[in-house]
Amino acid sequence: MVVFWFRRDLRLEDNTALFHALNSNEVVLPVFIFDENILSQLEKNDARVTFIHRQLEKIQSILKPSGKSLAVFYGSPVAVFKKIISENTISAVYTNHDYEPAARKRDTAVNQLLKAHQIEFKTCKDQVIFEKKEVVKDDGTPYVVFTPYAKKWKERFSTTTLITYPSEALLSNIAVHTYPFLNLKDIGFEKSDIEPKLFDVSEKLISNYEETRNFPAVEGTSMLSVYLRFGTVSIRKLILEVQKISNETFLNELIWREFFMQILWHFPHTVNRSFKEKYDAIPWSNDEALFQKWCEGKTGYPLVDAGMRELNATGYLHNRVRMITASFLCKHLLIDWRWGETYFAQKLLDYEQSSNVGNWQWAAGSGVDAAPYFRIFNPTEQIKKFDKELNYIKKWVPELETPHYPKPIVEHNEARKKCLLVYKSAVG
Repeated sequence: MVVFWFRRDLRLEDNTALFHALNSNEVVLPVFIFDENILSQLEKNDARVTFIHRQLEKIQSILKPSGKSLAVFYGSPVAVFKKIISENTISAVYTNHDYEPAARKRDTAVNQLLKAHQIEFKTCKDQVIFEKKEVVKDDGTPYVVFTPYAKKWKERFSTTTLITYPSEALLSNIAVHTYPFLNLKDIGFEKSDIEPKLFDVSEKLISNYEETRNFPAVEGTSMLSVYLRFGTVSIRKLILEVQKISNETFLNELIWREFFMQILWHFPHTVNRSFKEKYDAIPWSNDEALFQKWCEGKTGYPLVDAGMRELNATGYLHNRVRMITASFLCKHLLIDWRWGETYFAQKLLDYEQSSNVGNWQWAAGSGVDAAPYFRIFNPTEQIKKFDKELNYIKKWVPELETPHYPKPIVEHNEARKKCLLVYKSAVG
């Protein structure tokens, strides 16, 4: 018997490591582990746990009619594998790559356990088109600027034959077993009321993407991010669909995702330290009262407040508004980008460590290919550009233009001047 370990690839079709496991001439035990180390840090109604469990139920519903089942565990991955190994004769464990520092540490620990029992740990590329060192400069060093990375990515892609893996055709090779399929209550969680929107990769949306993507009141984005985050859609099949419609701006967004993933792979310290080291010298104000007002959407800046309220209510935040809210926290309030990154990590349904860290460092000026520190969004001017009819703002800030709406917690010009002085004294 071999084990297939589901992680960030919650689907039965075109799943690389699942295909290789099912093609191994041995029966396959499919498992998912709710990692207690991760879950212990989350609220008991975390929407992402509900989303994951719903995807597992979909997989289970496909397997069940043929008498097959997904084994769902709760615990630390090492402890769960110790149990599986003690109760079965396992020759190999198959899984797909995960690039985050904590995941790499977890996989090293699992691999050490498996090695001690002469069990192979076979891992595959699945959640990206190119990974690790597959798109680097000619001298082998990683790109730290997006545009040349994207150019090389596209050059490489143009000469690559994209292979899909029909894992869905081999499900008869899944083992019959007696392990449980845990429900949310079994792992100490309850169902969240937050539901992710369905994704849209229609020809209409992708064709108009460049014109619509910056306007938060318009449904002009694909809503793909949460589905890519948990691997419920295949990036290979998605790219093949996008190619047919041919929209460079949309394709670039998918390449940004891979750019940030390879940055985190090459520079894992950026999770909690600035990519540009001198930016760690910035003396942040870190006013907890101002931070709380930002979190609650009570800053007196309507577009910032609308964004934060949308995030708190739905687990989603429009990309243009993500930039504005992040810039406001770092540049207007002089609050450490790590505070904002942590808050987004708690709230975002599509939380992806590499993109979240990358974009927060971009907003703070401390990251790769970042905006220069003297570029400071004017939140009022941003309204004129991206929500001039106030449709988005009024949806989330109904008390706008009433005495109940708070006065601005900082004055834009004063905050801008202070930010420039603080940054300049720290980074030169």
